Amino acid sequence: MAAAAFLCARAAAAALRPPSRGLSRRLLASRVAAASSSGEGGGGVEFQGKVGFLGLGIMGAPMASNLIKAGCDVTVWNRTKSKCDPLLSLGAKYEPSPAEVASSCDVTFAMLADPQSAAEVACGAGGAAEGLAPGKGYVDVSTVDGATSKLIEERITSTGASFLEAPVSGSKKPAEDGLLIFLTAGDESLFKRVAPLLDVMGKSRFYLGDVGNGAAMKLVVNMVMGSMMVSFSEGLLLSEKVGLDPSTLVEVISQGAISAPMFSLKGPSMVKAAYPTAFPLKHQQKDLRLALALAESVSQSIPTVAAANELYKAAKSLGLADHDFSAVIEALKAKAESSQQQQFVQLSCH
Repeated sequence: MAAAAFLCARAAAAALRPPSRGLSRRLLASRVAAASSSGEGGGGVEFQGKVGFLGLGIMGAPMASNLIKAGCDVTVWNRTKSKCDPLLSLGAKYEPSPAEVASSCDVTFAMLADPQSAAEVACGAGGAAEGLAPGKGYVDVSTVDGATSKLIEERITSTGASFLEAPVSGSKKPAEDGLLIFLTAGDESLFKRVAPLLDVMGKSRFYLGDVGNGAAMKLVVNMVMGSMMVSFSEGLLLSEKVGLDPSTLVEVISQGAISAPMFSLKGPSMVKAAYPTAFPLKHQQKDLRLALALAESVSQSIPTVAAANELYKAAKSLGLADHDFSAVIEALKAKAESSQQQQFVQLSCH
């Protein structure tokens, strides 16, 4: 059976505050090659207990699937029970509430869509905290703000269990391929013990210190990604407008210093106005909103991100919330059409 182990140890909750300015001095980074399908990880410590997984959406389902395929004893829960069925067919067990999953498992992972959902599943009625106790661990891999992560930590550790925040960098395909990047913070002993499990689901893992630092790192990464997508969209539209082939632009970029896998992966579909969902646009906008709040809390100006956020909001208003975040290009198209119409009206009036 795939191996991993953990030991719970932390009982103090951090105060609600921005991540430490001394993070760069205190950074403990751990980069480990992804485990093979046998579940063999860099930690080298066998875990023979049970693993819970809460939230089986675009990201959670493939992550849990990889744990099952690696031989882990996995118990799952999802608000919409039918989403559990593919995992049950692979050998997972099911419990009807987060509390019952946490009670029946030694370590429980949670992958929820937003801060409210993450807090409710962990701390609400029937939430995971009700099933936790000393000797258990809770690993939240959702993307939330630091304040929410610290709130969850406080509730989890009040039960005597240990807590690790571990948001991931990567979308649907990396989740399926076990190539996520884990940005963890919190109980370091729990980090070390679940490392082999993280290696089954990802290609690398970083330990960043106090709870809140993992959340902050993820928001910074996603704010850069969201802004990059807006700039890329503008480039595609401008190239077409001046008579260039946007597909050629994608190829040119892929061979230069600004090459990025995201551009090569998304570009061809964007040229065809197709946006198969790997990372929902509504989640990208949520992350930009949280990044803006984080920046405001430390008086850091991020005007490019603020402008990008408005475009994602516009895209949501066009009914594109559940499309891939690359659909933000449609907001730029709509903006251009609106500008042309206004110019036409002004000319007509003259």
